[in-house]
This record gives sequence, C-alpha cells and structure tokens, in this order.
Amino acid sequence: MSQEIVESRQIEYGKNVFAEQEKDGLGKTILRHLKDVSTIILIMAAALSFMLAIRNGHGFIEPLVIVSIVIMNLILAITQEGKAERALEALADLNSPTCIVIREGIQQQIEASELVPGDVVILESGSLVPADARLIESIGLEVDESSLTGESDPSEKDPTAKLSGKTPIGDQINMLFSGCLVTAGRGTAVVTSTGMNTQIGRIAGFLGNTKHDKTPLQKRLDKVGKTISCIAIVSAVFLFAIGMRQGEDFWSMVLMAVALAVAAVPETLNLIVTLSLSHGVKNMVGKNALIRKLPAVETLGSTSVICSDKTGTLTQNQMNIKRLCMVGNEPFSDLDEFDDTQLVFLKMLALASNATVEIGEDGTPQFIGNPTEIAIMRLLNKKGIKKSEIEENYHKVAEIPFSSERKMMTVVLKDPSDGYIVLTKGALDRIPLNHSKPNLDIKIKEVHDSFAEDALRVIAIGIKHIENLPSEDNIEEIEQDLDLLGMIGLIDPPRPEAAKAIETAKKAGIRTVMITGDHAATAGAIAREIGILPEGQKVLTGSQLSEMSDDELFNTVKDYSVYARVSPEDKIRIVKAWQKNGEVVAMTGDGVNDAPALKAADVGVAMGNAGTEVAKSASDIVLTDDNFATIVEAVHEGRNVYSNIRKTIYFLLVCNLSEILVMLFAQIVGWGVLVTPVMLLLINVLGDGIPGLQLAKETSDPRIMTNAPVKREESIFSGGLMKVIGRQTIICSIVVLIAYYVGMSTSFISGIDSSAMIGQTMAFLVLGLTSIMHIFTVRSRKSLFERTLSDNWPLVISAVGMMFALVLLVVIPPIGGIFGLTGIGISHWFIVIALSVIPTTVAEIGKYIDNYGLKCNRICNVK
Repeated sequence: MSQEIVESRQIEYGKNVFAEQEKDGLGKTILRHLKDVSTIILIMAAALSFMLAIRNGHGFIEPLVIVSIVIMNLILAITQEGKAERALEALADLNSPTCIVIREGIQQQIEASELVPGDVVILESGSLVPADARLIESIGLEVDESSLTGESDPSEKDPTAKLSGKTPIGDQINMLFSGCLVTAGRGTAVVTSTGMNTQIGRIAGFLGNTKHDKTPLQKRLDKVGKTISCIAIVSAVFLFAIGMRQGEDFWSMVLMAVALAVAAVPETLNLIVTLSLSHGVKNMVGKNALIRKLPAVETLGSTSVICSDKTGTLTQNQMNIKRLCMVGNEPFSDLDEFDDTQLVFLKMLALASNATVEIGEDGTPQFIGNPTEIAIMRLLNKKGIKKSEIEENYHKVAEIPFSSERKMMTVVLKDPSDGYIVLTKGALDRIPLNHSKPNLDIKIKEVHDSFAEDALRVIAIGIKHIENLPSEDNIEEIEQDLDLLGMIGLIDPPRPEAAKAIETAKKAGIRTVMITGDHAATAGAIAREIGILPEGQKVLTGSQLSEMSDDELFNTVKDYSVYARVSPEDKIRIVKAWQKNGEVVAMTGDGVNDAPALKAADVGVAMGNAGTEVAKSASDIVLTDDNFATIVEAVHEGRNVYSNIRKTIYFLLVCNLSEILVMLFAQIVGWGVLVTPVMLLLINVLGDGIPGLQLAKETSDPRIMTNAPVKREESIFSGGLMKVIGRQTIICSIVVLIAYYVGMSTSFISGIDSSAMIGQTMAFLVLGLTSIMHIFTVRSRKSLFERTLSDNWPLVISAVGMMFALVLLVVIPPIGGIFGLTGIGISHWFIVIALSVIPTTVAEIGKYIDNYGLKCNRICNVK
C-alpha cells in the first residue's frame, strides 16, 4: 500500500484510536451537588438569615451554622464520590503502541494509531493485535480472546475457514480482534477495521453512550427531599400569611419563615446517609469487596437479579479432569482411588504433554502450560506422582507439535525394554485409529457422547509401539493405525461455595442468571450443577437473541436463566430487559466484553484478580477474591445499610415534622415564636445530627436475608413506616406544646415562675430531649428493652453526651443567654423530664401492639 493511499484512508477512517469522553470539571461537579432541593432551601435560608442579621444586628451565628452545614455536606459528597471514570482510558491502553506492517513491499514498524484498513500486519507470539483483521495465513496461531468472549481457552485460528451468517465473535476463527493477545504461533492479516469501528471500539462507544441512571436509593431520597421541601415552602408561606393577617411586623415574619425552613429541612440527612454508605464500604472491604461508588452499597442490597459471568466467578477458571475412561473399561472419576493400570494411563497422558510444574517460593506447585495439559499435570500431582520421575524411564526422542489444522500432537518415547512408544493426544475424530474392532468403536463413541452431553471437553490418547524411527522428513507417518488408550473429560468446575451462595440468594428473593460468551452446552451444564437452571428454565443463545425484538425479549426474559454465546451488545439488552421488568440488576464480569453491561446495570461488579482494567473502571464494586459468594455477602451488608438509612429518615422526620407542627400551631394560636431559629439549629445538630450519625453503625436483624428485596418503585416509607412517623410526630408535638404552655402560663400551675422565655426554654429542652431519646426507638421494631446497649456503644455515648449538653446550655446562664435560653426551677425540670419520656412510652406501646398483631397473624396462618 502506497503512502498516498494510507493518507487518504486516514482522512476517511480517522486514526486508529478511541474517541475521548468529556469529563466534568470541579465547578460543574459542585453545581451538580448543589442542585439538591433541600440544599437550595438551606442556601436561601442562609441568605435571608444574613440579611436579617445585618438589618437587625442579632449576630451571625445562625447563618454561619447553616452555611457550615451546606459546605460540610458538599465536601463530603465530592470527596466520597471516588475516582473519575477511567473506562475509555483503560480501553485506549489496550492498544498496542507499535506494530509491524508491510507497506510498499517493505516490513516496517509503525505506531498502531497510524494503521488504516487494508494494511497488512505481521503478528507473532506475544503480540497484541492492533486492529480488527482478516487472516491471510498462519502457522499454529492461537489468540487469547477471553476479554471479548469470556472463553478461558485460547482461540485456534484458521485462515482457510469459511463462515456464513451471523457468526459470534468466539467462532470467527479466521479473524483477529483488536486488544487480544497472541499466545502461540504466527500469522499475517489484513486490517479490516480501526479505531471506533473495531469490536473493542464499539464497546468504547457503548461505554460512552451508556449513562448511569440514578440508583433506587437516590431516587427515593430525591423524592423525600422534594416532599420535605414542599412541606417547608407551603408551611413557610402559610406561616407568613397568618402572621401578616394578624398584623405582625413584616421582617419578624420573614425571620419566622426562615426558622420554619430551617426546622423543615433535616440538615444532617445527606451527611448521615453518606456516613452510612461509608460505614458499609468499610465493612465490605473486610468481605473482599471494594466499593468504587458509594450508592452501590445500598443498590446491591436492593438487588433482585444477579447477572453473573461464568468463567472465574461461578467457576474456578482452571480446567480440571472430571472423568476418565480406558478402552474396555467403565469410566471413572478423578476423585476415585486409582489402581496401577489407571495410574499408568495417567502417566501416559502426562508424557504426551509439555506442561511443567515448578515449586513456588511459598512451597506450592506452579503449573506452566496450556489449560488442558495443566489439568493433566494437576491430577498427576494430586495422585502424588512427579513427571520428572516418569521421564527418567521414558526419554522423549521426537515430537510433532499441536496445530489448529491437525487438532492433535504426538510424542515419541524411548521404550525402556525395546523400540519406541508413540503417543498421540487430541480430538477423538482426528486421531488416526486402527478401526479393526467395530464393536469397540461403538462403545468408544457412546462414552465420548456421554462425556460431551455433560459438557465435558473430550481429549483422547492413542498409542502404538514401533521398532524403528522414520527419518525426520517422514516423521508424520508414525501417526497411523494407533490403538486408543483412553479418553478424559475436562471442564472448568464450579467454585465449591457457588451453589450454596446461589441458594442463599434464592432464599433472599434474588434470582441468579448466567450471561456468558461460552458455549450453550458448557454453560447449561454448569448452571444445572449449581442450581441456576432449574426445571422449566431455558438456555438462550446469542444467535437466537439476535432474532428477537426488544419487546419479545422484555416479555420472555424471565423464561431464561442462562444466556450463552452472547456479545457485548446482547449483554446490555439482557440487563435492560430485566430492568424494564422492574428488577434491580447487578452484573458481574471481568472482560472488556463485560464493560458496557457493567456500566448499564444498576450495580456493576468486576473481578479484582482476573478482571481487566476496563471492567474495573466501568464497575461500581470490585471483588478482590473473584468469588460469587462474596456478592451475596455484600448484598447482606447492602441491606443493612438500607435498613439504617430508613431508620435515619424515621428518626429525622419525626424530629423535623414535629418542629414544623409546633411552630405553625404557636403562630395560629398567637403564641408567637415558640423556638427561635438558632434553637432549632442547635436541636437539629446536637439533638438529631450527632446521635444520628451513629445510626450508620447499627446492625440489622439476622433474618434480613430471608426478606424479599426492596422493589425498584417501592417507597422508602413502605412496611408501615409512615404510620409510625405520623404517630410519633403528633405525640412529640403535643408534649412540646404542653411544655411551652406550662412555662409561659401562670394559670396552668400556681407557685412557679412563668414567662415566654421560660416557655421557650422548656419547649427547647423537651424538643431536644425527645429527639435524642427517639433514637433508641428507631433502632428496631422490637422493644428497646430487647436490644442491648453494647450493640452500638458510640450511639449510647453520643446520645447521653448530647442530653448533658442540652441541659448544660440551660444550667449555665452565660452560655444559654447567647442562644436566648434562661434558667428554670426544679419544678420545671420535673415537668420537662416527665414530658420527654412520654413519646418513648407511646412508641413502646405501639411496638407491642404491632408485634402482637403480627404474632397472631403468623399463628393463624400456621393453623
């Protein structure tokens, strides 16, 4: 190809690079976080408070506290968001920086980015394929395409293969794909696609176009925030209108409206939610799960469908011999005790292999070679035999190497007695056997088919004895009239803990499905063994999927538990079909081909050991042990986090809604300012915020993994939570109003001092103390006497500490005077304490009634 043609094609097709995705700057990130409705209300309240502070000269404590809370939430949100998306950079890193091409009849090394369609590239073992290309010629070429197809075995390439129809990537044996590694042989290929037009480039396009929707938790919290904000705005307007109608001063009513806005917005909600998620992250690290994006913690807890990759996640990612058969005998298992004849068979298999064993620094054996031969060596090692000891008696004198065309390899060994032993190992239909015994041939085929039906990869070994070696030029003539020695069946076996984890997920209402690039028979066999493919469920292949419309897939996706031989586009379609059915989907994967689906899922889970950087960068969670069971453990932690967030919302809403009610009631009846804005901030920070932070460390009911997952559209107030919030809000409001009335009224109780300031102080104390004591109520639906305090000592200490802090504000006049508080008498203190315990008492009675009702229902259902 001439330089002119190269330049014209570069203009037409562009450079062999991926399009870069625009990233948000710091300013844009800050603005995104400031869009939260509750944050906007706090900013408006701070601005009004500053204006009033300047106008009335009452000090800047209130606006400074509000601004500090906004800044604290903003800093936490940005710092906890984690690292920026690096998926496209990781994809770009997969491109080989240089490659060998033939241009104008000359071999030359060029930058991979300069490749154009039509270039002829030369590849050898160790080369990274720089672009998609069609093979022209090859010798023993094998390419690791696991990052694209999910298959653990290298793909054997054949330039003479003729393909028809829509052939999956894994079956396109006459093609090479960008980013894949040449593991053996060499070849020449003509470039067909570059840059974004390659298979890996298309994946880059999916990553760029696939946007993460908000998580179910984020949507629920947005809804809560909007609801609270609407309550705040309506209440503030209502309060302002009443005040103006009663002839109150305009700026005084503005101050009241600001106070109500402050009362309505739970300033510490975002902070507590973030800390709950962070605590979940810390716990998950101990369970071999690294969280890249905070909301993923809770989302995993809400997961109802886990779409799992097969190789390395559900399986061990290492080929093992499962069954063996010697000619004339019944098949036997690798777990059986081998007799002498069976050990000889195993030794012959080892001698016909080139895999080796080295002892690592930690004393464990390290196997080196291709997966099939490593499986033979692993079984040999398990039976206590060393290959080196066998080779002392059987010296290799010749070898005919394996090739993709021949599908077999042959070794010639010196027979210790006389002559030579020929061993040929490979596919049964390729080994030239002596077919002089038809009945035996039928039996051999039956065994072979039974192995294949169990999705075992079958390798046969033939043997014969020769007296003399032919010349080197005619060495291949020894591969004739072999006697079959036996066959072995290999498979990448499931992880021992996978079946139990899938059963645990099933009890938790979570369905596990397998999405893999592997063959349908292999995937189906593994799925049946570990409980993913029960009776009535089906396997869907990529070719069948390509013929389905999105509507057909949406209607039938629940009928399939295994999706085999699928492409990256297929995986996205499957994930989205489950999501449209209302499911919260977790997707696991390790290859480049998994990255788009990892990003499209509600929570993407990448493998830390076997996973590519592309998969890790597109994921929300990285498993450091590549183990499916770890996902189920992480689901438990995610459910605990969601439970704690619900407790937080229950805790804060009762406190904040009761503040709104007492403020509105006081204005309507003409009492004026029941609690000042500064007092409200003190309660929201000391009474609600600091103790509330410790709710993140609560442990959930151990039965949480027997509950059904939270549905995508399910309200955060489901399960009767709104009812108890309403009940506790009303009772808390009533005791605060009683406290104010007692403190300000001389007619209520004679013989004690009274004034509006005493009323405000008593209302402040009752409001604060009931808020703090309320935290012990929200810990569990069980009675607080059934929960031990040692479960969460930080919560107990912070709650008691904040109670003392509120008391000290009143007991020490110089400090309390700053916030508009005054000292009260002993009689007032008794009234404050008596009123403060009433909401907790009512809550305990409510729990007893609710639990008694549930117990009766369970008894009735059993009967």
